[in-house]
Amino acid sequence: MSECTHNCKTCSSNCSERKEPESLLKPMNEHSNIKKVIGVVSGKGGVGKSLVSCLLASRCQKAGLKVGILDADITGPSVPKSFGITSRAMQDETGLLPTVTKTGVKMMSINLLLEDVNSPVVWRGPVISGVIGQFWTDVNWGELDYLFVDMPPGTGDVALTVFQSLPVDGIVIVTTPQDLVKMIVNKAFNMARMMNVPVLGLVENMSYYECPDCGKRINIFGESRVDETAAELGVPVLAKLPINPDTARMVDEGRVEELDCDGLDEFINVLK
Repeated sequence: MSECTHNCKTCSSNCSERKEPESLLKPMNEHSNIKKVIGVVSGKGGVGKSLVSCLLASRCQKAGLKVGILDADITGPSVPKSFGITSRAMQDETGLLPTVTKTGVKMMSINLLLEDVNSPVVWRGPVISGVIGQFWTDVNWGELDYLFVDMPPGTGDVALTVFQSLPVDGIVIVTTPQDLVKMIVNKAFNMARMMNVPVLGLVENMSYYECPDCGKRINIFGESRVDETAAELGVPVLAKLPINPDTARMVDEGRVEELDCDGLDEFINVLK
């Protein structure tokens, strides 16, 4: 018998020293039953990822699904405001209780726990990662068909924490039409592939502006290349969302659930 090198990856022997990789998945709250976890990601900020997270959740809720949003953007939470939620989260003997929107979307965000929503969250990465883990283990989500995780931009600590700690079934990558974004999409796609997480598709936000007078579509940020990028990656384009001043106004007013989500029907088809 050859001498043990203590590298189980290159050894075929089935000895007592062999150790399988330890799973980093955290246990779901015992009172929760979540069927699927979907991450909404972007390689950079400012592309409207949180808006897309809210629209995807609202569209699924309107389709008769039970939906929740875990706001993992701890230092820049915006989900509660988009839904017009100002109350603080409650808790009982089963754990923290998510706040429920007008149409029934459940959510948990750090802003629901702060005394003052304007207080900055000045925490280091490990603390932020720990809070996200607690949003999974300590929140009683109840019965959900889908839990959307609105992640902060980039491929750093928080994204790694979500991919390793939560049983993510797939991700949606949010992008915009600029040339730079192709590289950013590739970064998010490659991280998902490294973590063995399927990419459900791309959503291009701010894709165009439609003139209210003549109906002409104007490509303010340049010609879209999302179809080309999606074809190269082998994933579908789930939606191309326009620039619409009414959308910004309604989100500011906490009325994101009232927005027309028909453009995201392809996402529902992918889920099926």
